[in-house]
Amino acid sequence: MRTTPASAEHHPHDDAPDTADAFRRLTELPDGPERDALRDEIVEAWLPMAERLAGRFRSRGESYEDLRQVAALGLVKAVDRYDPARGNAFESYAVPTVTGEIKRHFRDHMWTLHVPRRVQDLRNRVRIAVQELSAGVQGAGASGRQPSVAEIAGHADMSEEDVRAGLEALESFSALSLDAELPGSEDGYSLGDALGSADPALDTVVDREAVKPRLAALPERERAILYMRFFRDMTQSRIAEQLGISQMHVSRLLSRSCDRVREEVMRGAA
Repeated sequence: MRTTPASAEHHPHDDAPDTADAFRRLTELPDGPERDALRDEIVEAWLPMAERLAGRFRSRGESYEDLRQVAALGLVKAVDRYDPARGNAFESYAVPTVTGEIKRHFRDHMWTLHVPRRVQDLRNRVRIAVQELSAGVQGAGASGRQPSVAEIAGHADMSEEDVRAGLEALESFSALSLDAELPGSEDGYSLGDALGSADPALDTVVDREAVKPRLAALPERERAILYMRFFRDMTQSRIAEQLGISQMHVSRLLSRSCDRVREEVMRGAA
């Protein structure tokens, strides 16, 4: 394979290899070592192009080595799927294929939070529209302010609802650590400190609801004793003094009432 000047073959890149003959031979060869070797030669010849495409994305938070691997995978797919009989130059097919593979990598693997693919696409459209408007397209960026939802929707031909979804997705590409300091906090107060915790009383909600009708069915004096003991935190001696009965009798009534309520609740649960 030889390298042909761009002026002769009208390639977008000066070093684009001339692989037209190699691709024609590739389509004629049966599966086997000879075909595999020729395929590898074609892939190797176009690797510089794939690496150039990977370099365009190196400032987006992914390592360049990983991007090169993804671009190489896209190049292999382009070589395998390219049909020279259609008359298009390989480069015109390979560039969008490799670029699409890189963008798919970002879309599927670089989001900290799971975001539906449709919302990811909305995010990209909103991001591009904001960049264009902020650069002065339609005069939206002239005052230095951020374009409004209505301006973004009009520029990108989107509904305002979709624009809002895209704007929210812009904040979902990466997540802050719970140890990150809260904005404006000067005492080390972190996001984790602002999180609520489960109310321990929630664990007793079901039990309370199950006990209510059983308590209501108890004799009035037994209900009063349970109330004084468990809600007013009175001792058995004080309850006995207030009701004019012995402390031992109070103890028996408490045990009997609790056992009765417990048995009825368990019977109802079974």
